[in-house]
Amino acid sequence: MTLTYLKRGAAPAPDHAESLSGSVAALLAELETGREAVALRLSHELDHWQGDIVVSDQAIAEACTRVPQQLKDDIAYAHENISRFAEAQRDSIRETEVELRPGLTAGQRLIPVNAAGCYVPGGRYSHIASAMMTVTTARVAGVRHIAAVSPPRADAPAGIPDAILYTLHHCGADRILALGGIQGVAALAFGLFGLPPADILVGPGNQYVAEAKRLLYGRVGIDMVAGPTDSMVIADATADPVIVAWDLIGQAEHGTNSPVWLVTDSPALAAEVARLAPLCAAELPEPNRTAAEGAWTALGEIILCDGPEAMAATADRIAPEHLHVQAANLDWWKARLSAYGSLFLGAESTVAFGDKAAGTNHVLPTSGAARYTGGLSVHKFLKTVTWQRVTVEALPRLAAVTASISRYEGMEGHARTADIRLEKFLR
Repeated sequence: MTLTYLKRGAAPAPDHAESLSGSVAALLAELETGREAVALRLSHELDHWQGDIVVSDQAIAEACTRVPQQLKDDIAYAHENISRFAEAQRDSIRETEVELRPGLTAGQRLIPVNAAGCYVPGGRYSHIASAMMTVTTARVAGVRHIAAVSPPRADAPAGIPDAILYTLHHCGADRILALGGIQGVAALAFGLFGLPPADILVGPGNQYVAEAKRLLYGRVGIDMVAGPTDSMVIADATADPVIVAWDLIGQAEHGTNSPVWLVTDSPALAAEVARLAPLCAAELPEPNRTAAEGAWTALGEIILCDGPEAMAATADRIAPEHLHVQAANLDWWKARLSAYGSLFLGAESTVAFGDKAAGTNHVLPTSGAARYTGGLSVHKFLKTVTWQRVTVEALPRLAAVTASISRYEGMEGHARTADIRLEKFLR
């Protein structure tokens, strides 16, 4: 397999994970001990927010009145798609029971977690879609209590932008906090400001949010440890270079640390995309332009392969978060590709559809994690637990085998719990 890099990304920046982890761990410990007082102090210092942390019902209602009806209609359209897809996922697994042998019955139950904590990023963009993706999926799963946090902004009356508040309310959040960063994650995990402690933390965030979730994993569940978003386009000679260039730059606007790749077997397409991508980035307004130009310059790659199989193998090796195929024979690609967060087939599709409104979830594995996991789904909020029931009909062989294996392992106590049932129920 021959690969030619017509454009190669820069080497990764030095890893500061150790110092970051230490700082985040120290703040989490301080938050767990000092609780609301520490969270308030950090909110004042880091986000310069002096307003209420818990967003009141009145503030939510007032925010809803300020959201334009067209945006409400658009949110309703996207919410319906996301909800229907989550419902289909929920229906794809069922509670079951089976009689394995006469007298031995086993089964599984699907039990939603009691409390979910959803992190909705703030900062440069108002992440309406992240509010939908997390809260809607938890609600469809049947989670009893759903809390959401989002960093406060001085230009929003209640701290959180009206559109995000409306979306969280529309999708079914039970409580909403104007709190971001490590303190927001801690509020969800430790049950601050009247929240029940979360059983699972979900949603994208910056490196501090990601590290806080990683450190808390085990005490609570998490969806994944997410890094910077990334996207790959696989394209052959049939692809439109303008569309390909815009699909790459459209994802590069996430930030200067967002890798994008073009994998192709067409030298002509590769050359044209290389020419067009900087021109597309230059058309964006600020701060999007600087973000996209920085990402494309530093991390954008164009990889020329010697055919479809080499292109697919390259994609599987990189395991991108988003994988968009603009090539002939889409059914072949769908069957062949095996490592991606979400797959987009055909030029008519685009990653932005999945990010915002198509229905599949946009909380996805990054940094190659798609090799071993998928993205956020209704299944993340469900515990698949098992049960069994035994009658005397199954006891002779079941108890004998259990005792035999237990004694072979040296676990005499286990063996005797099987023996005693033979003595009691079969004498």
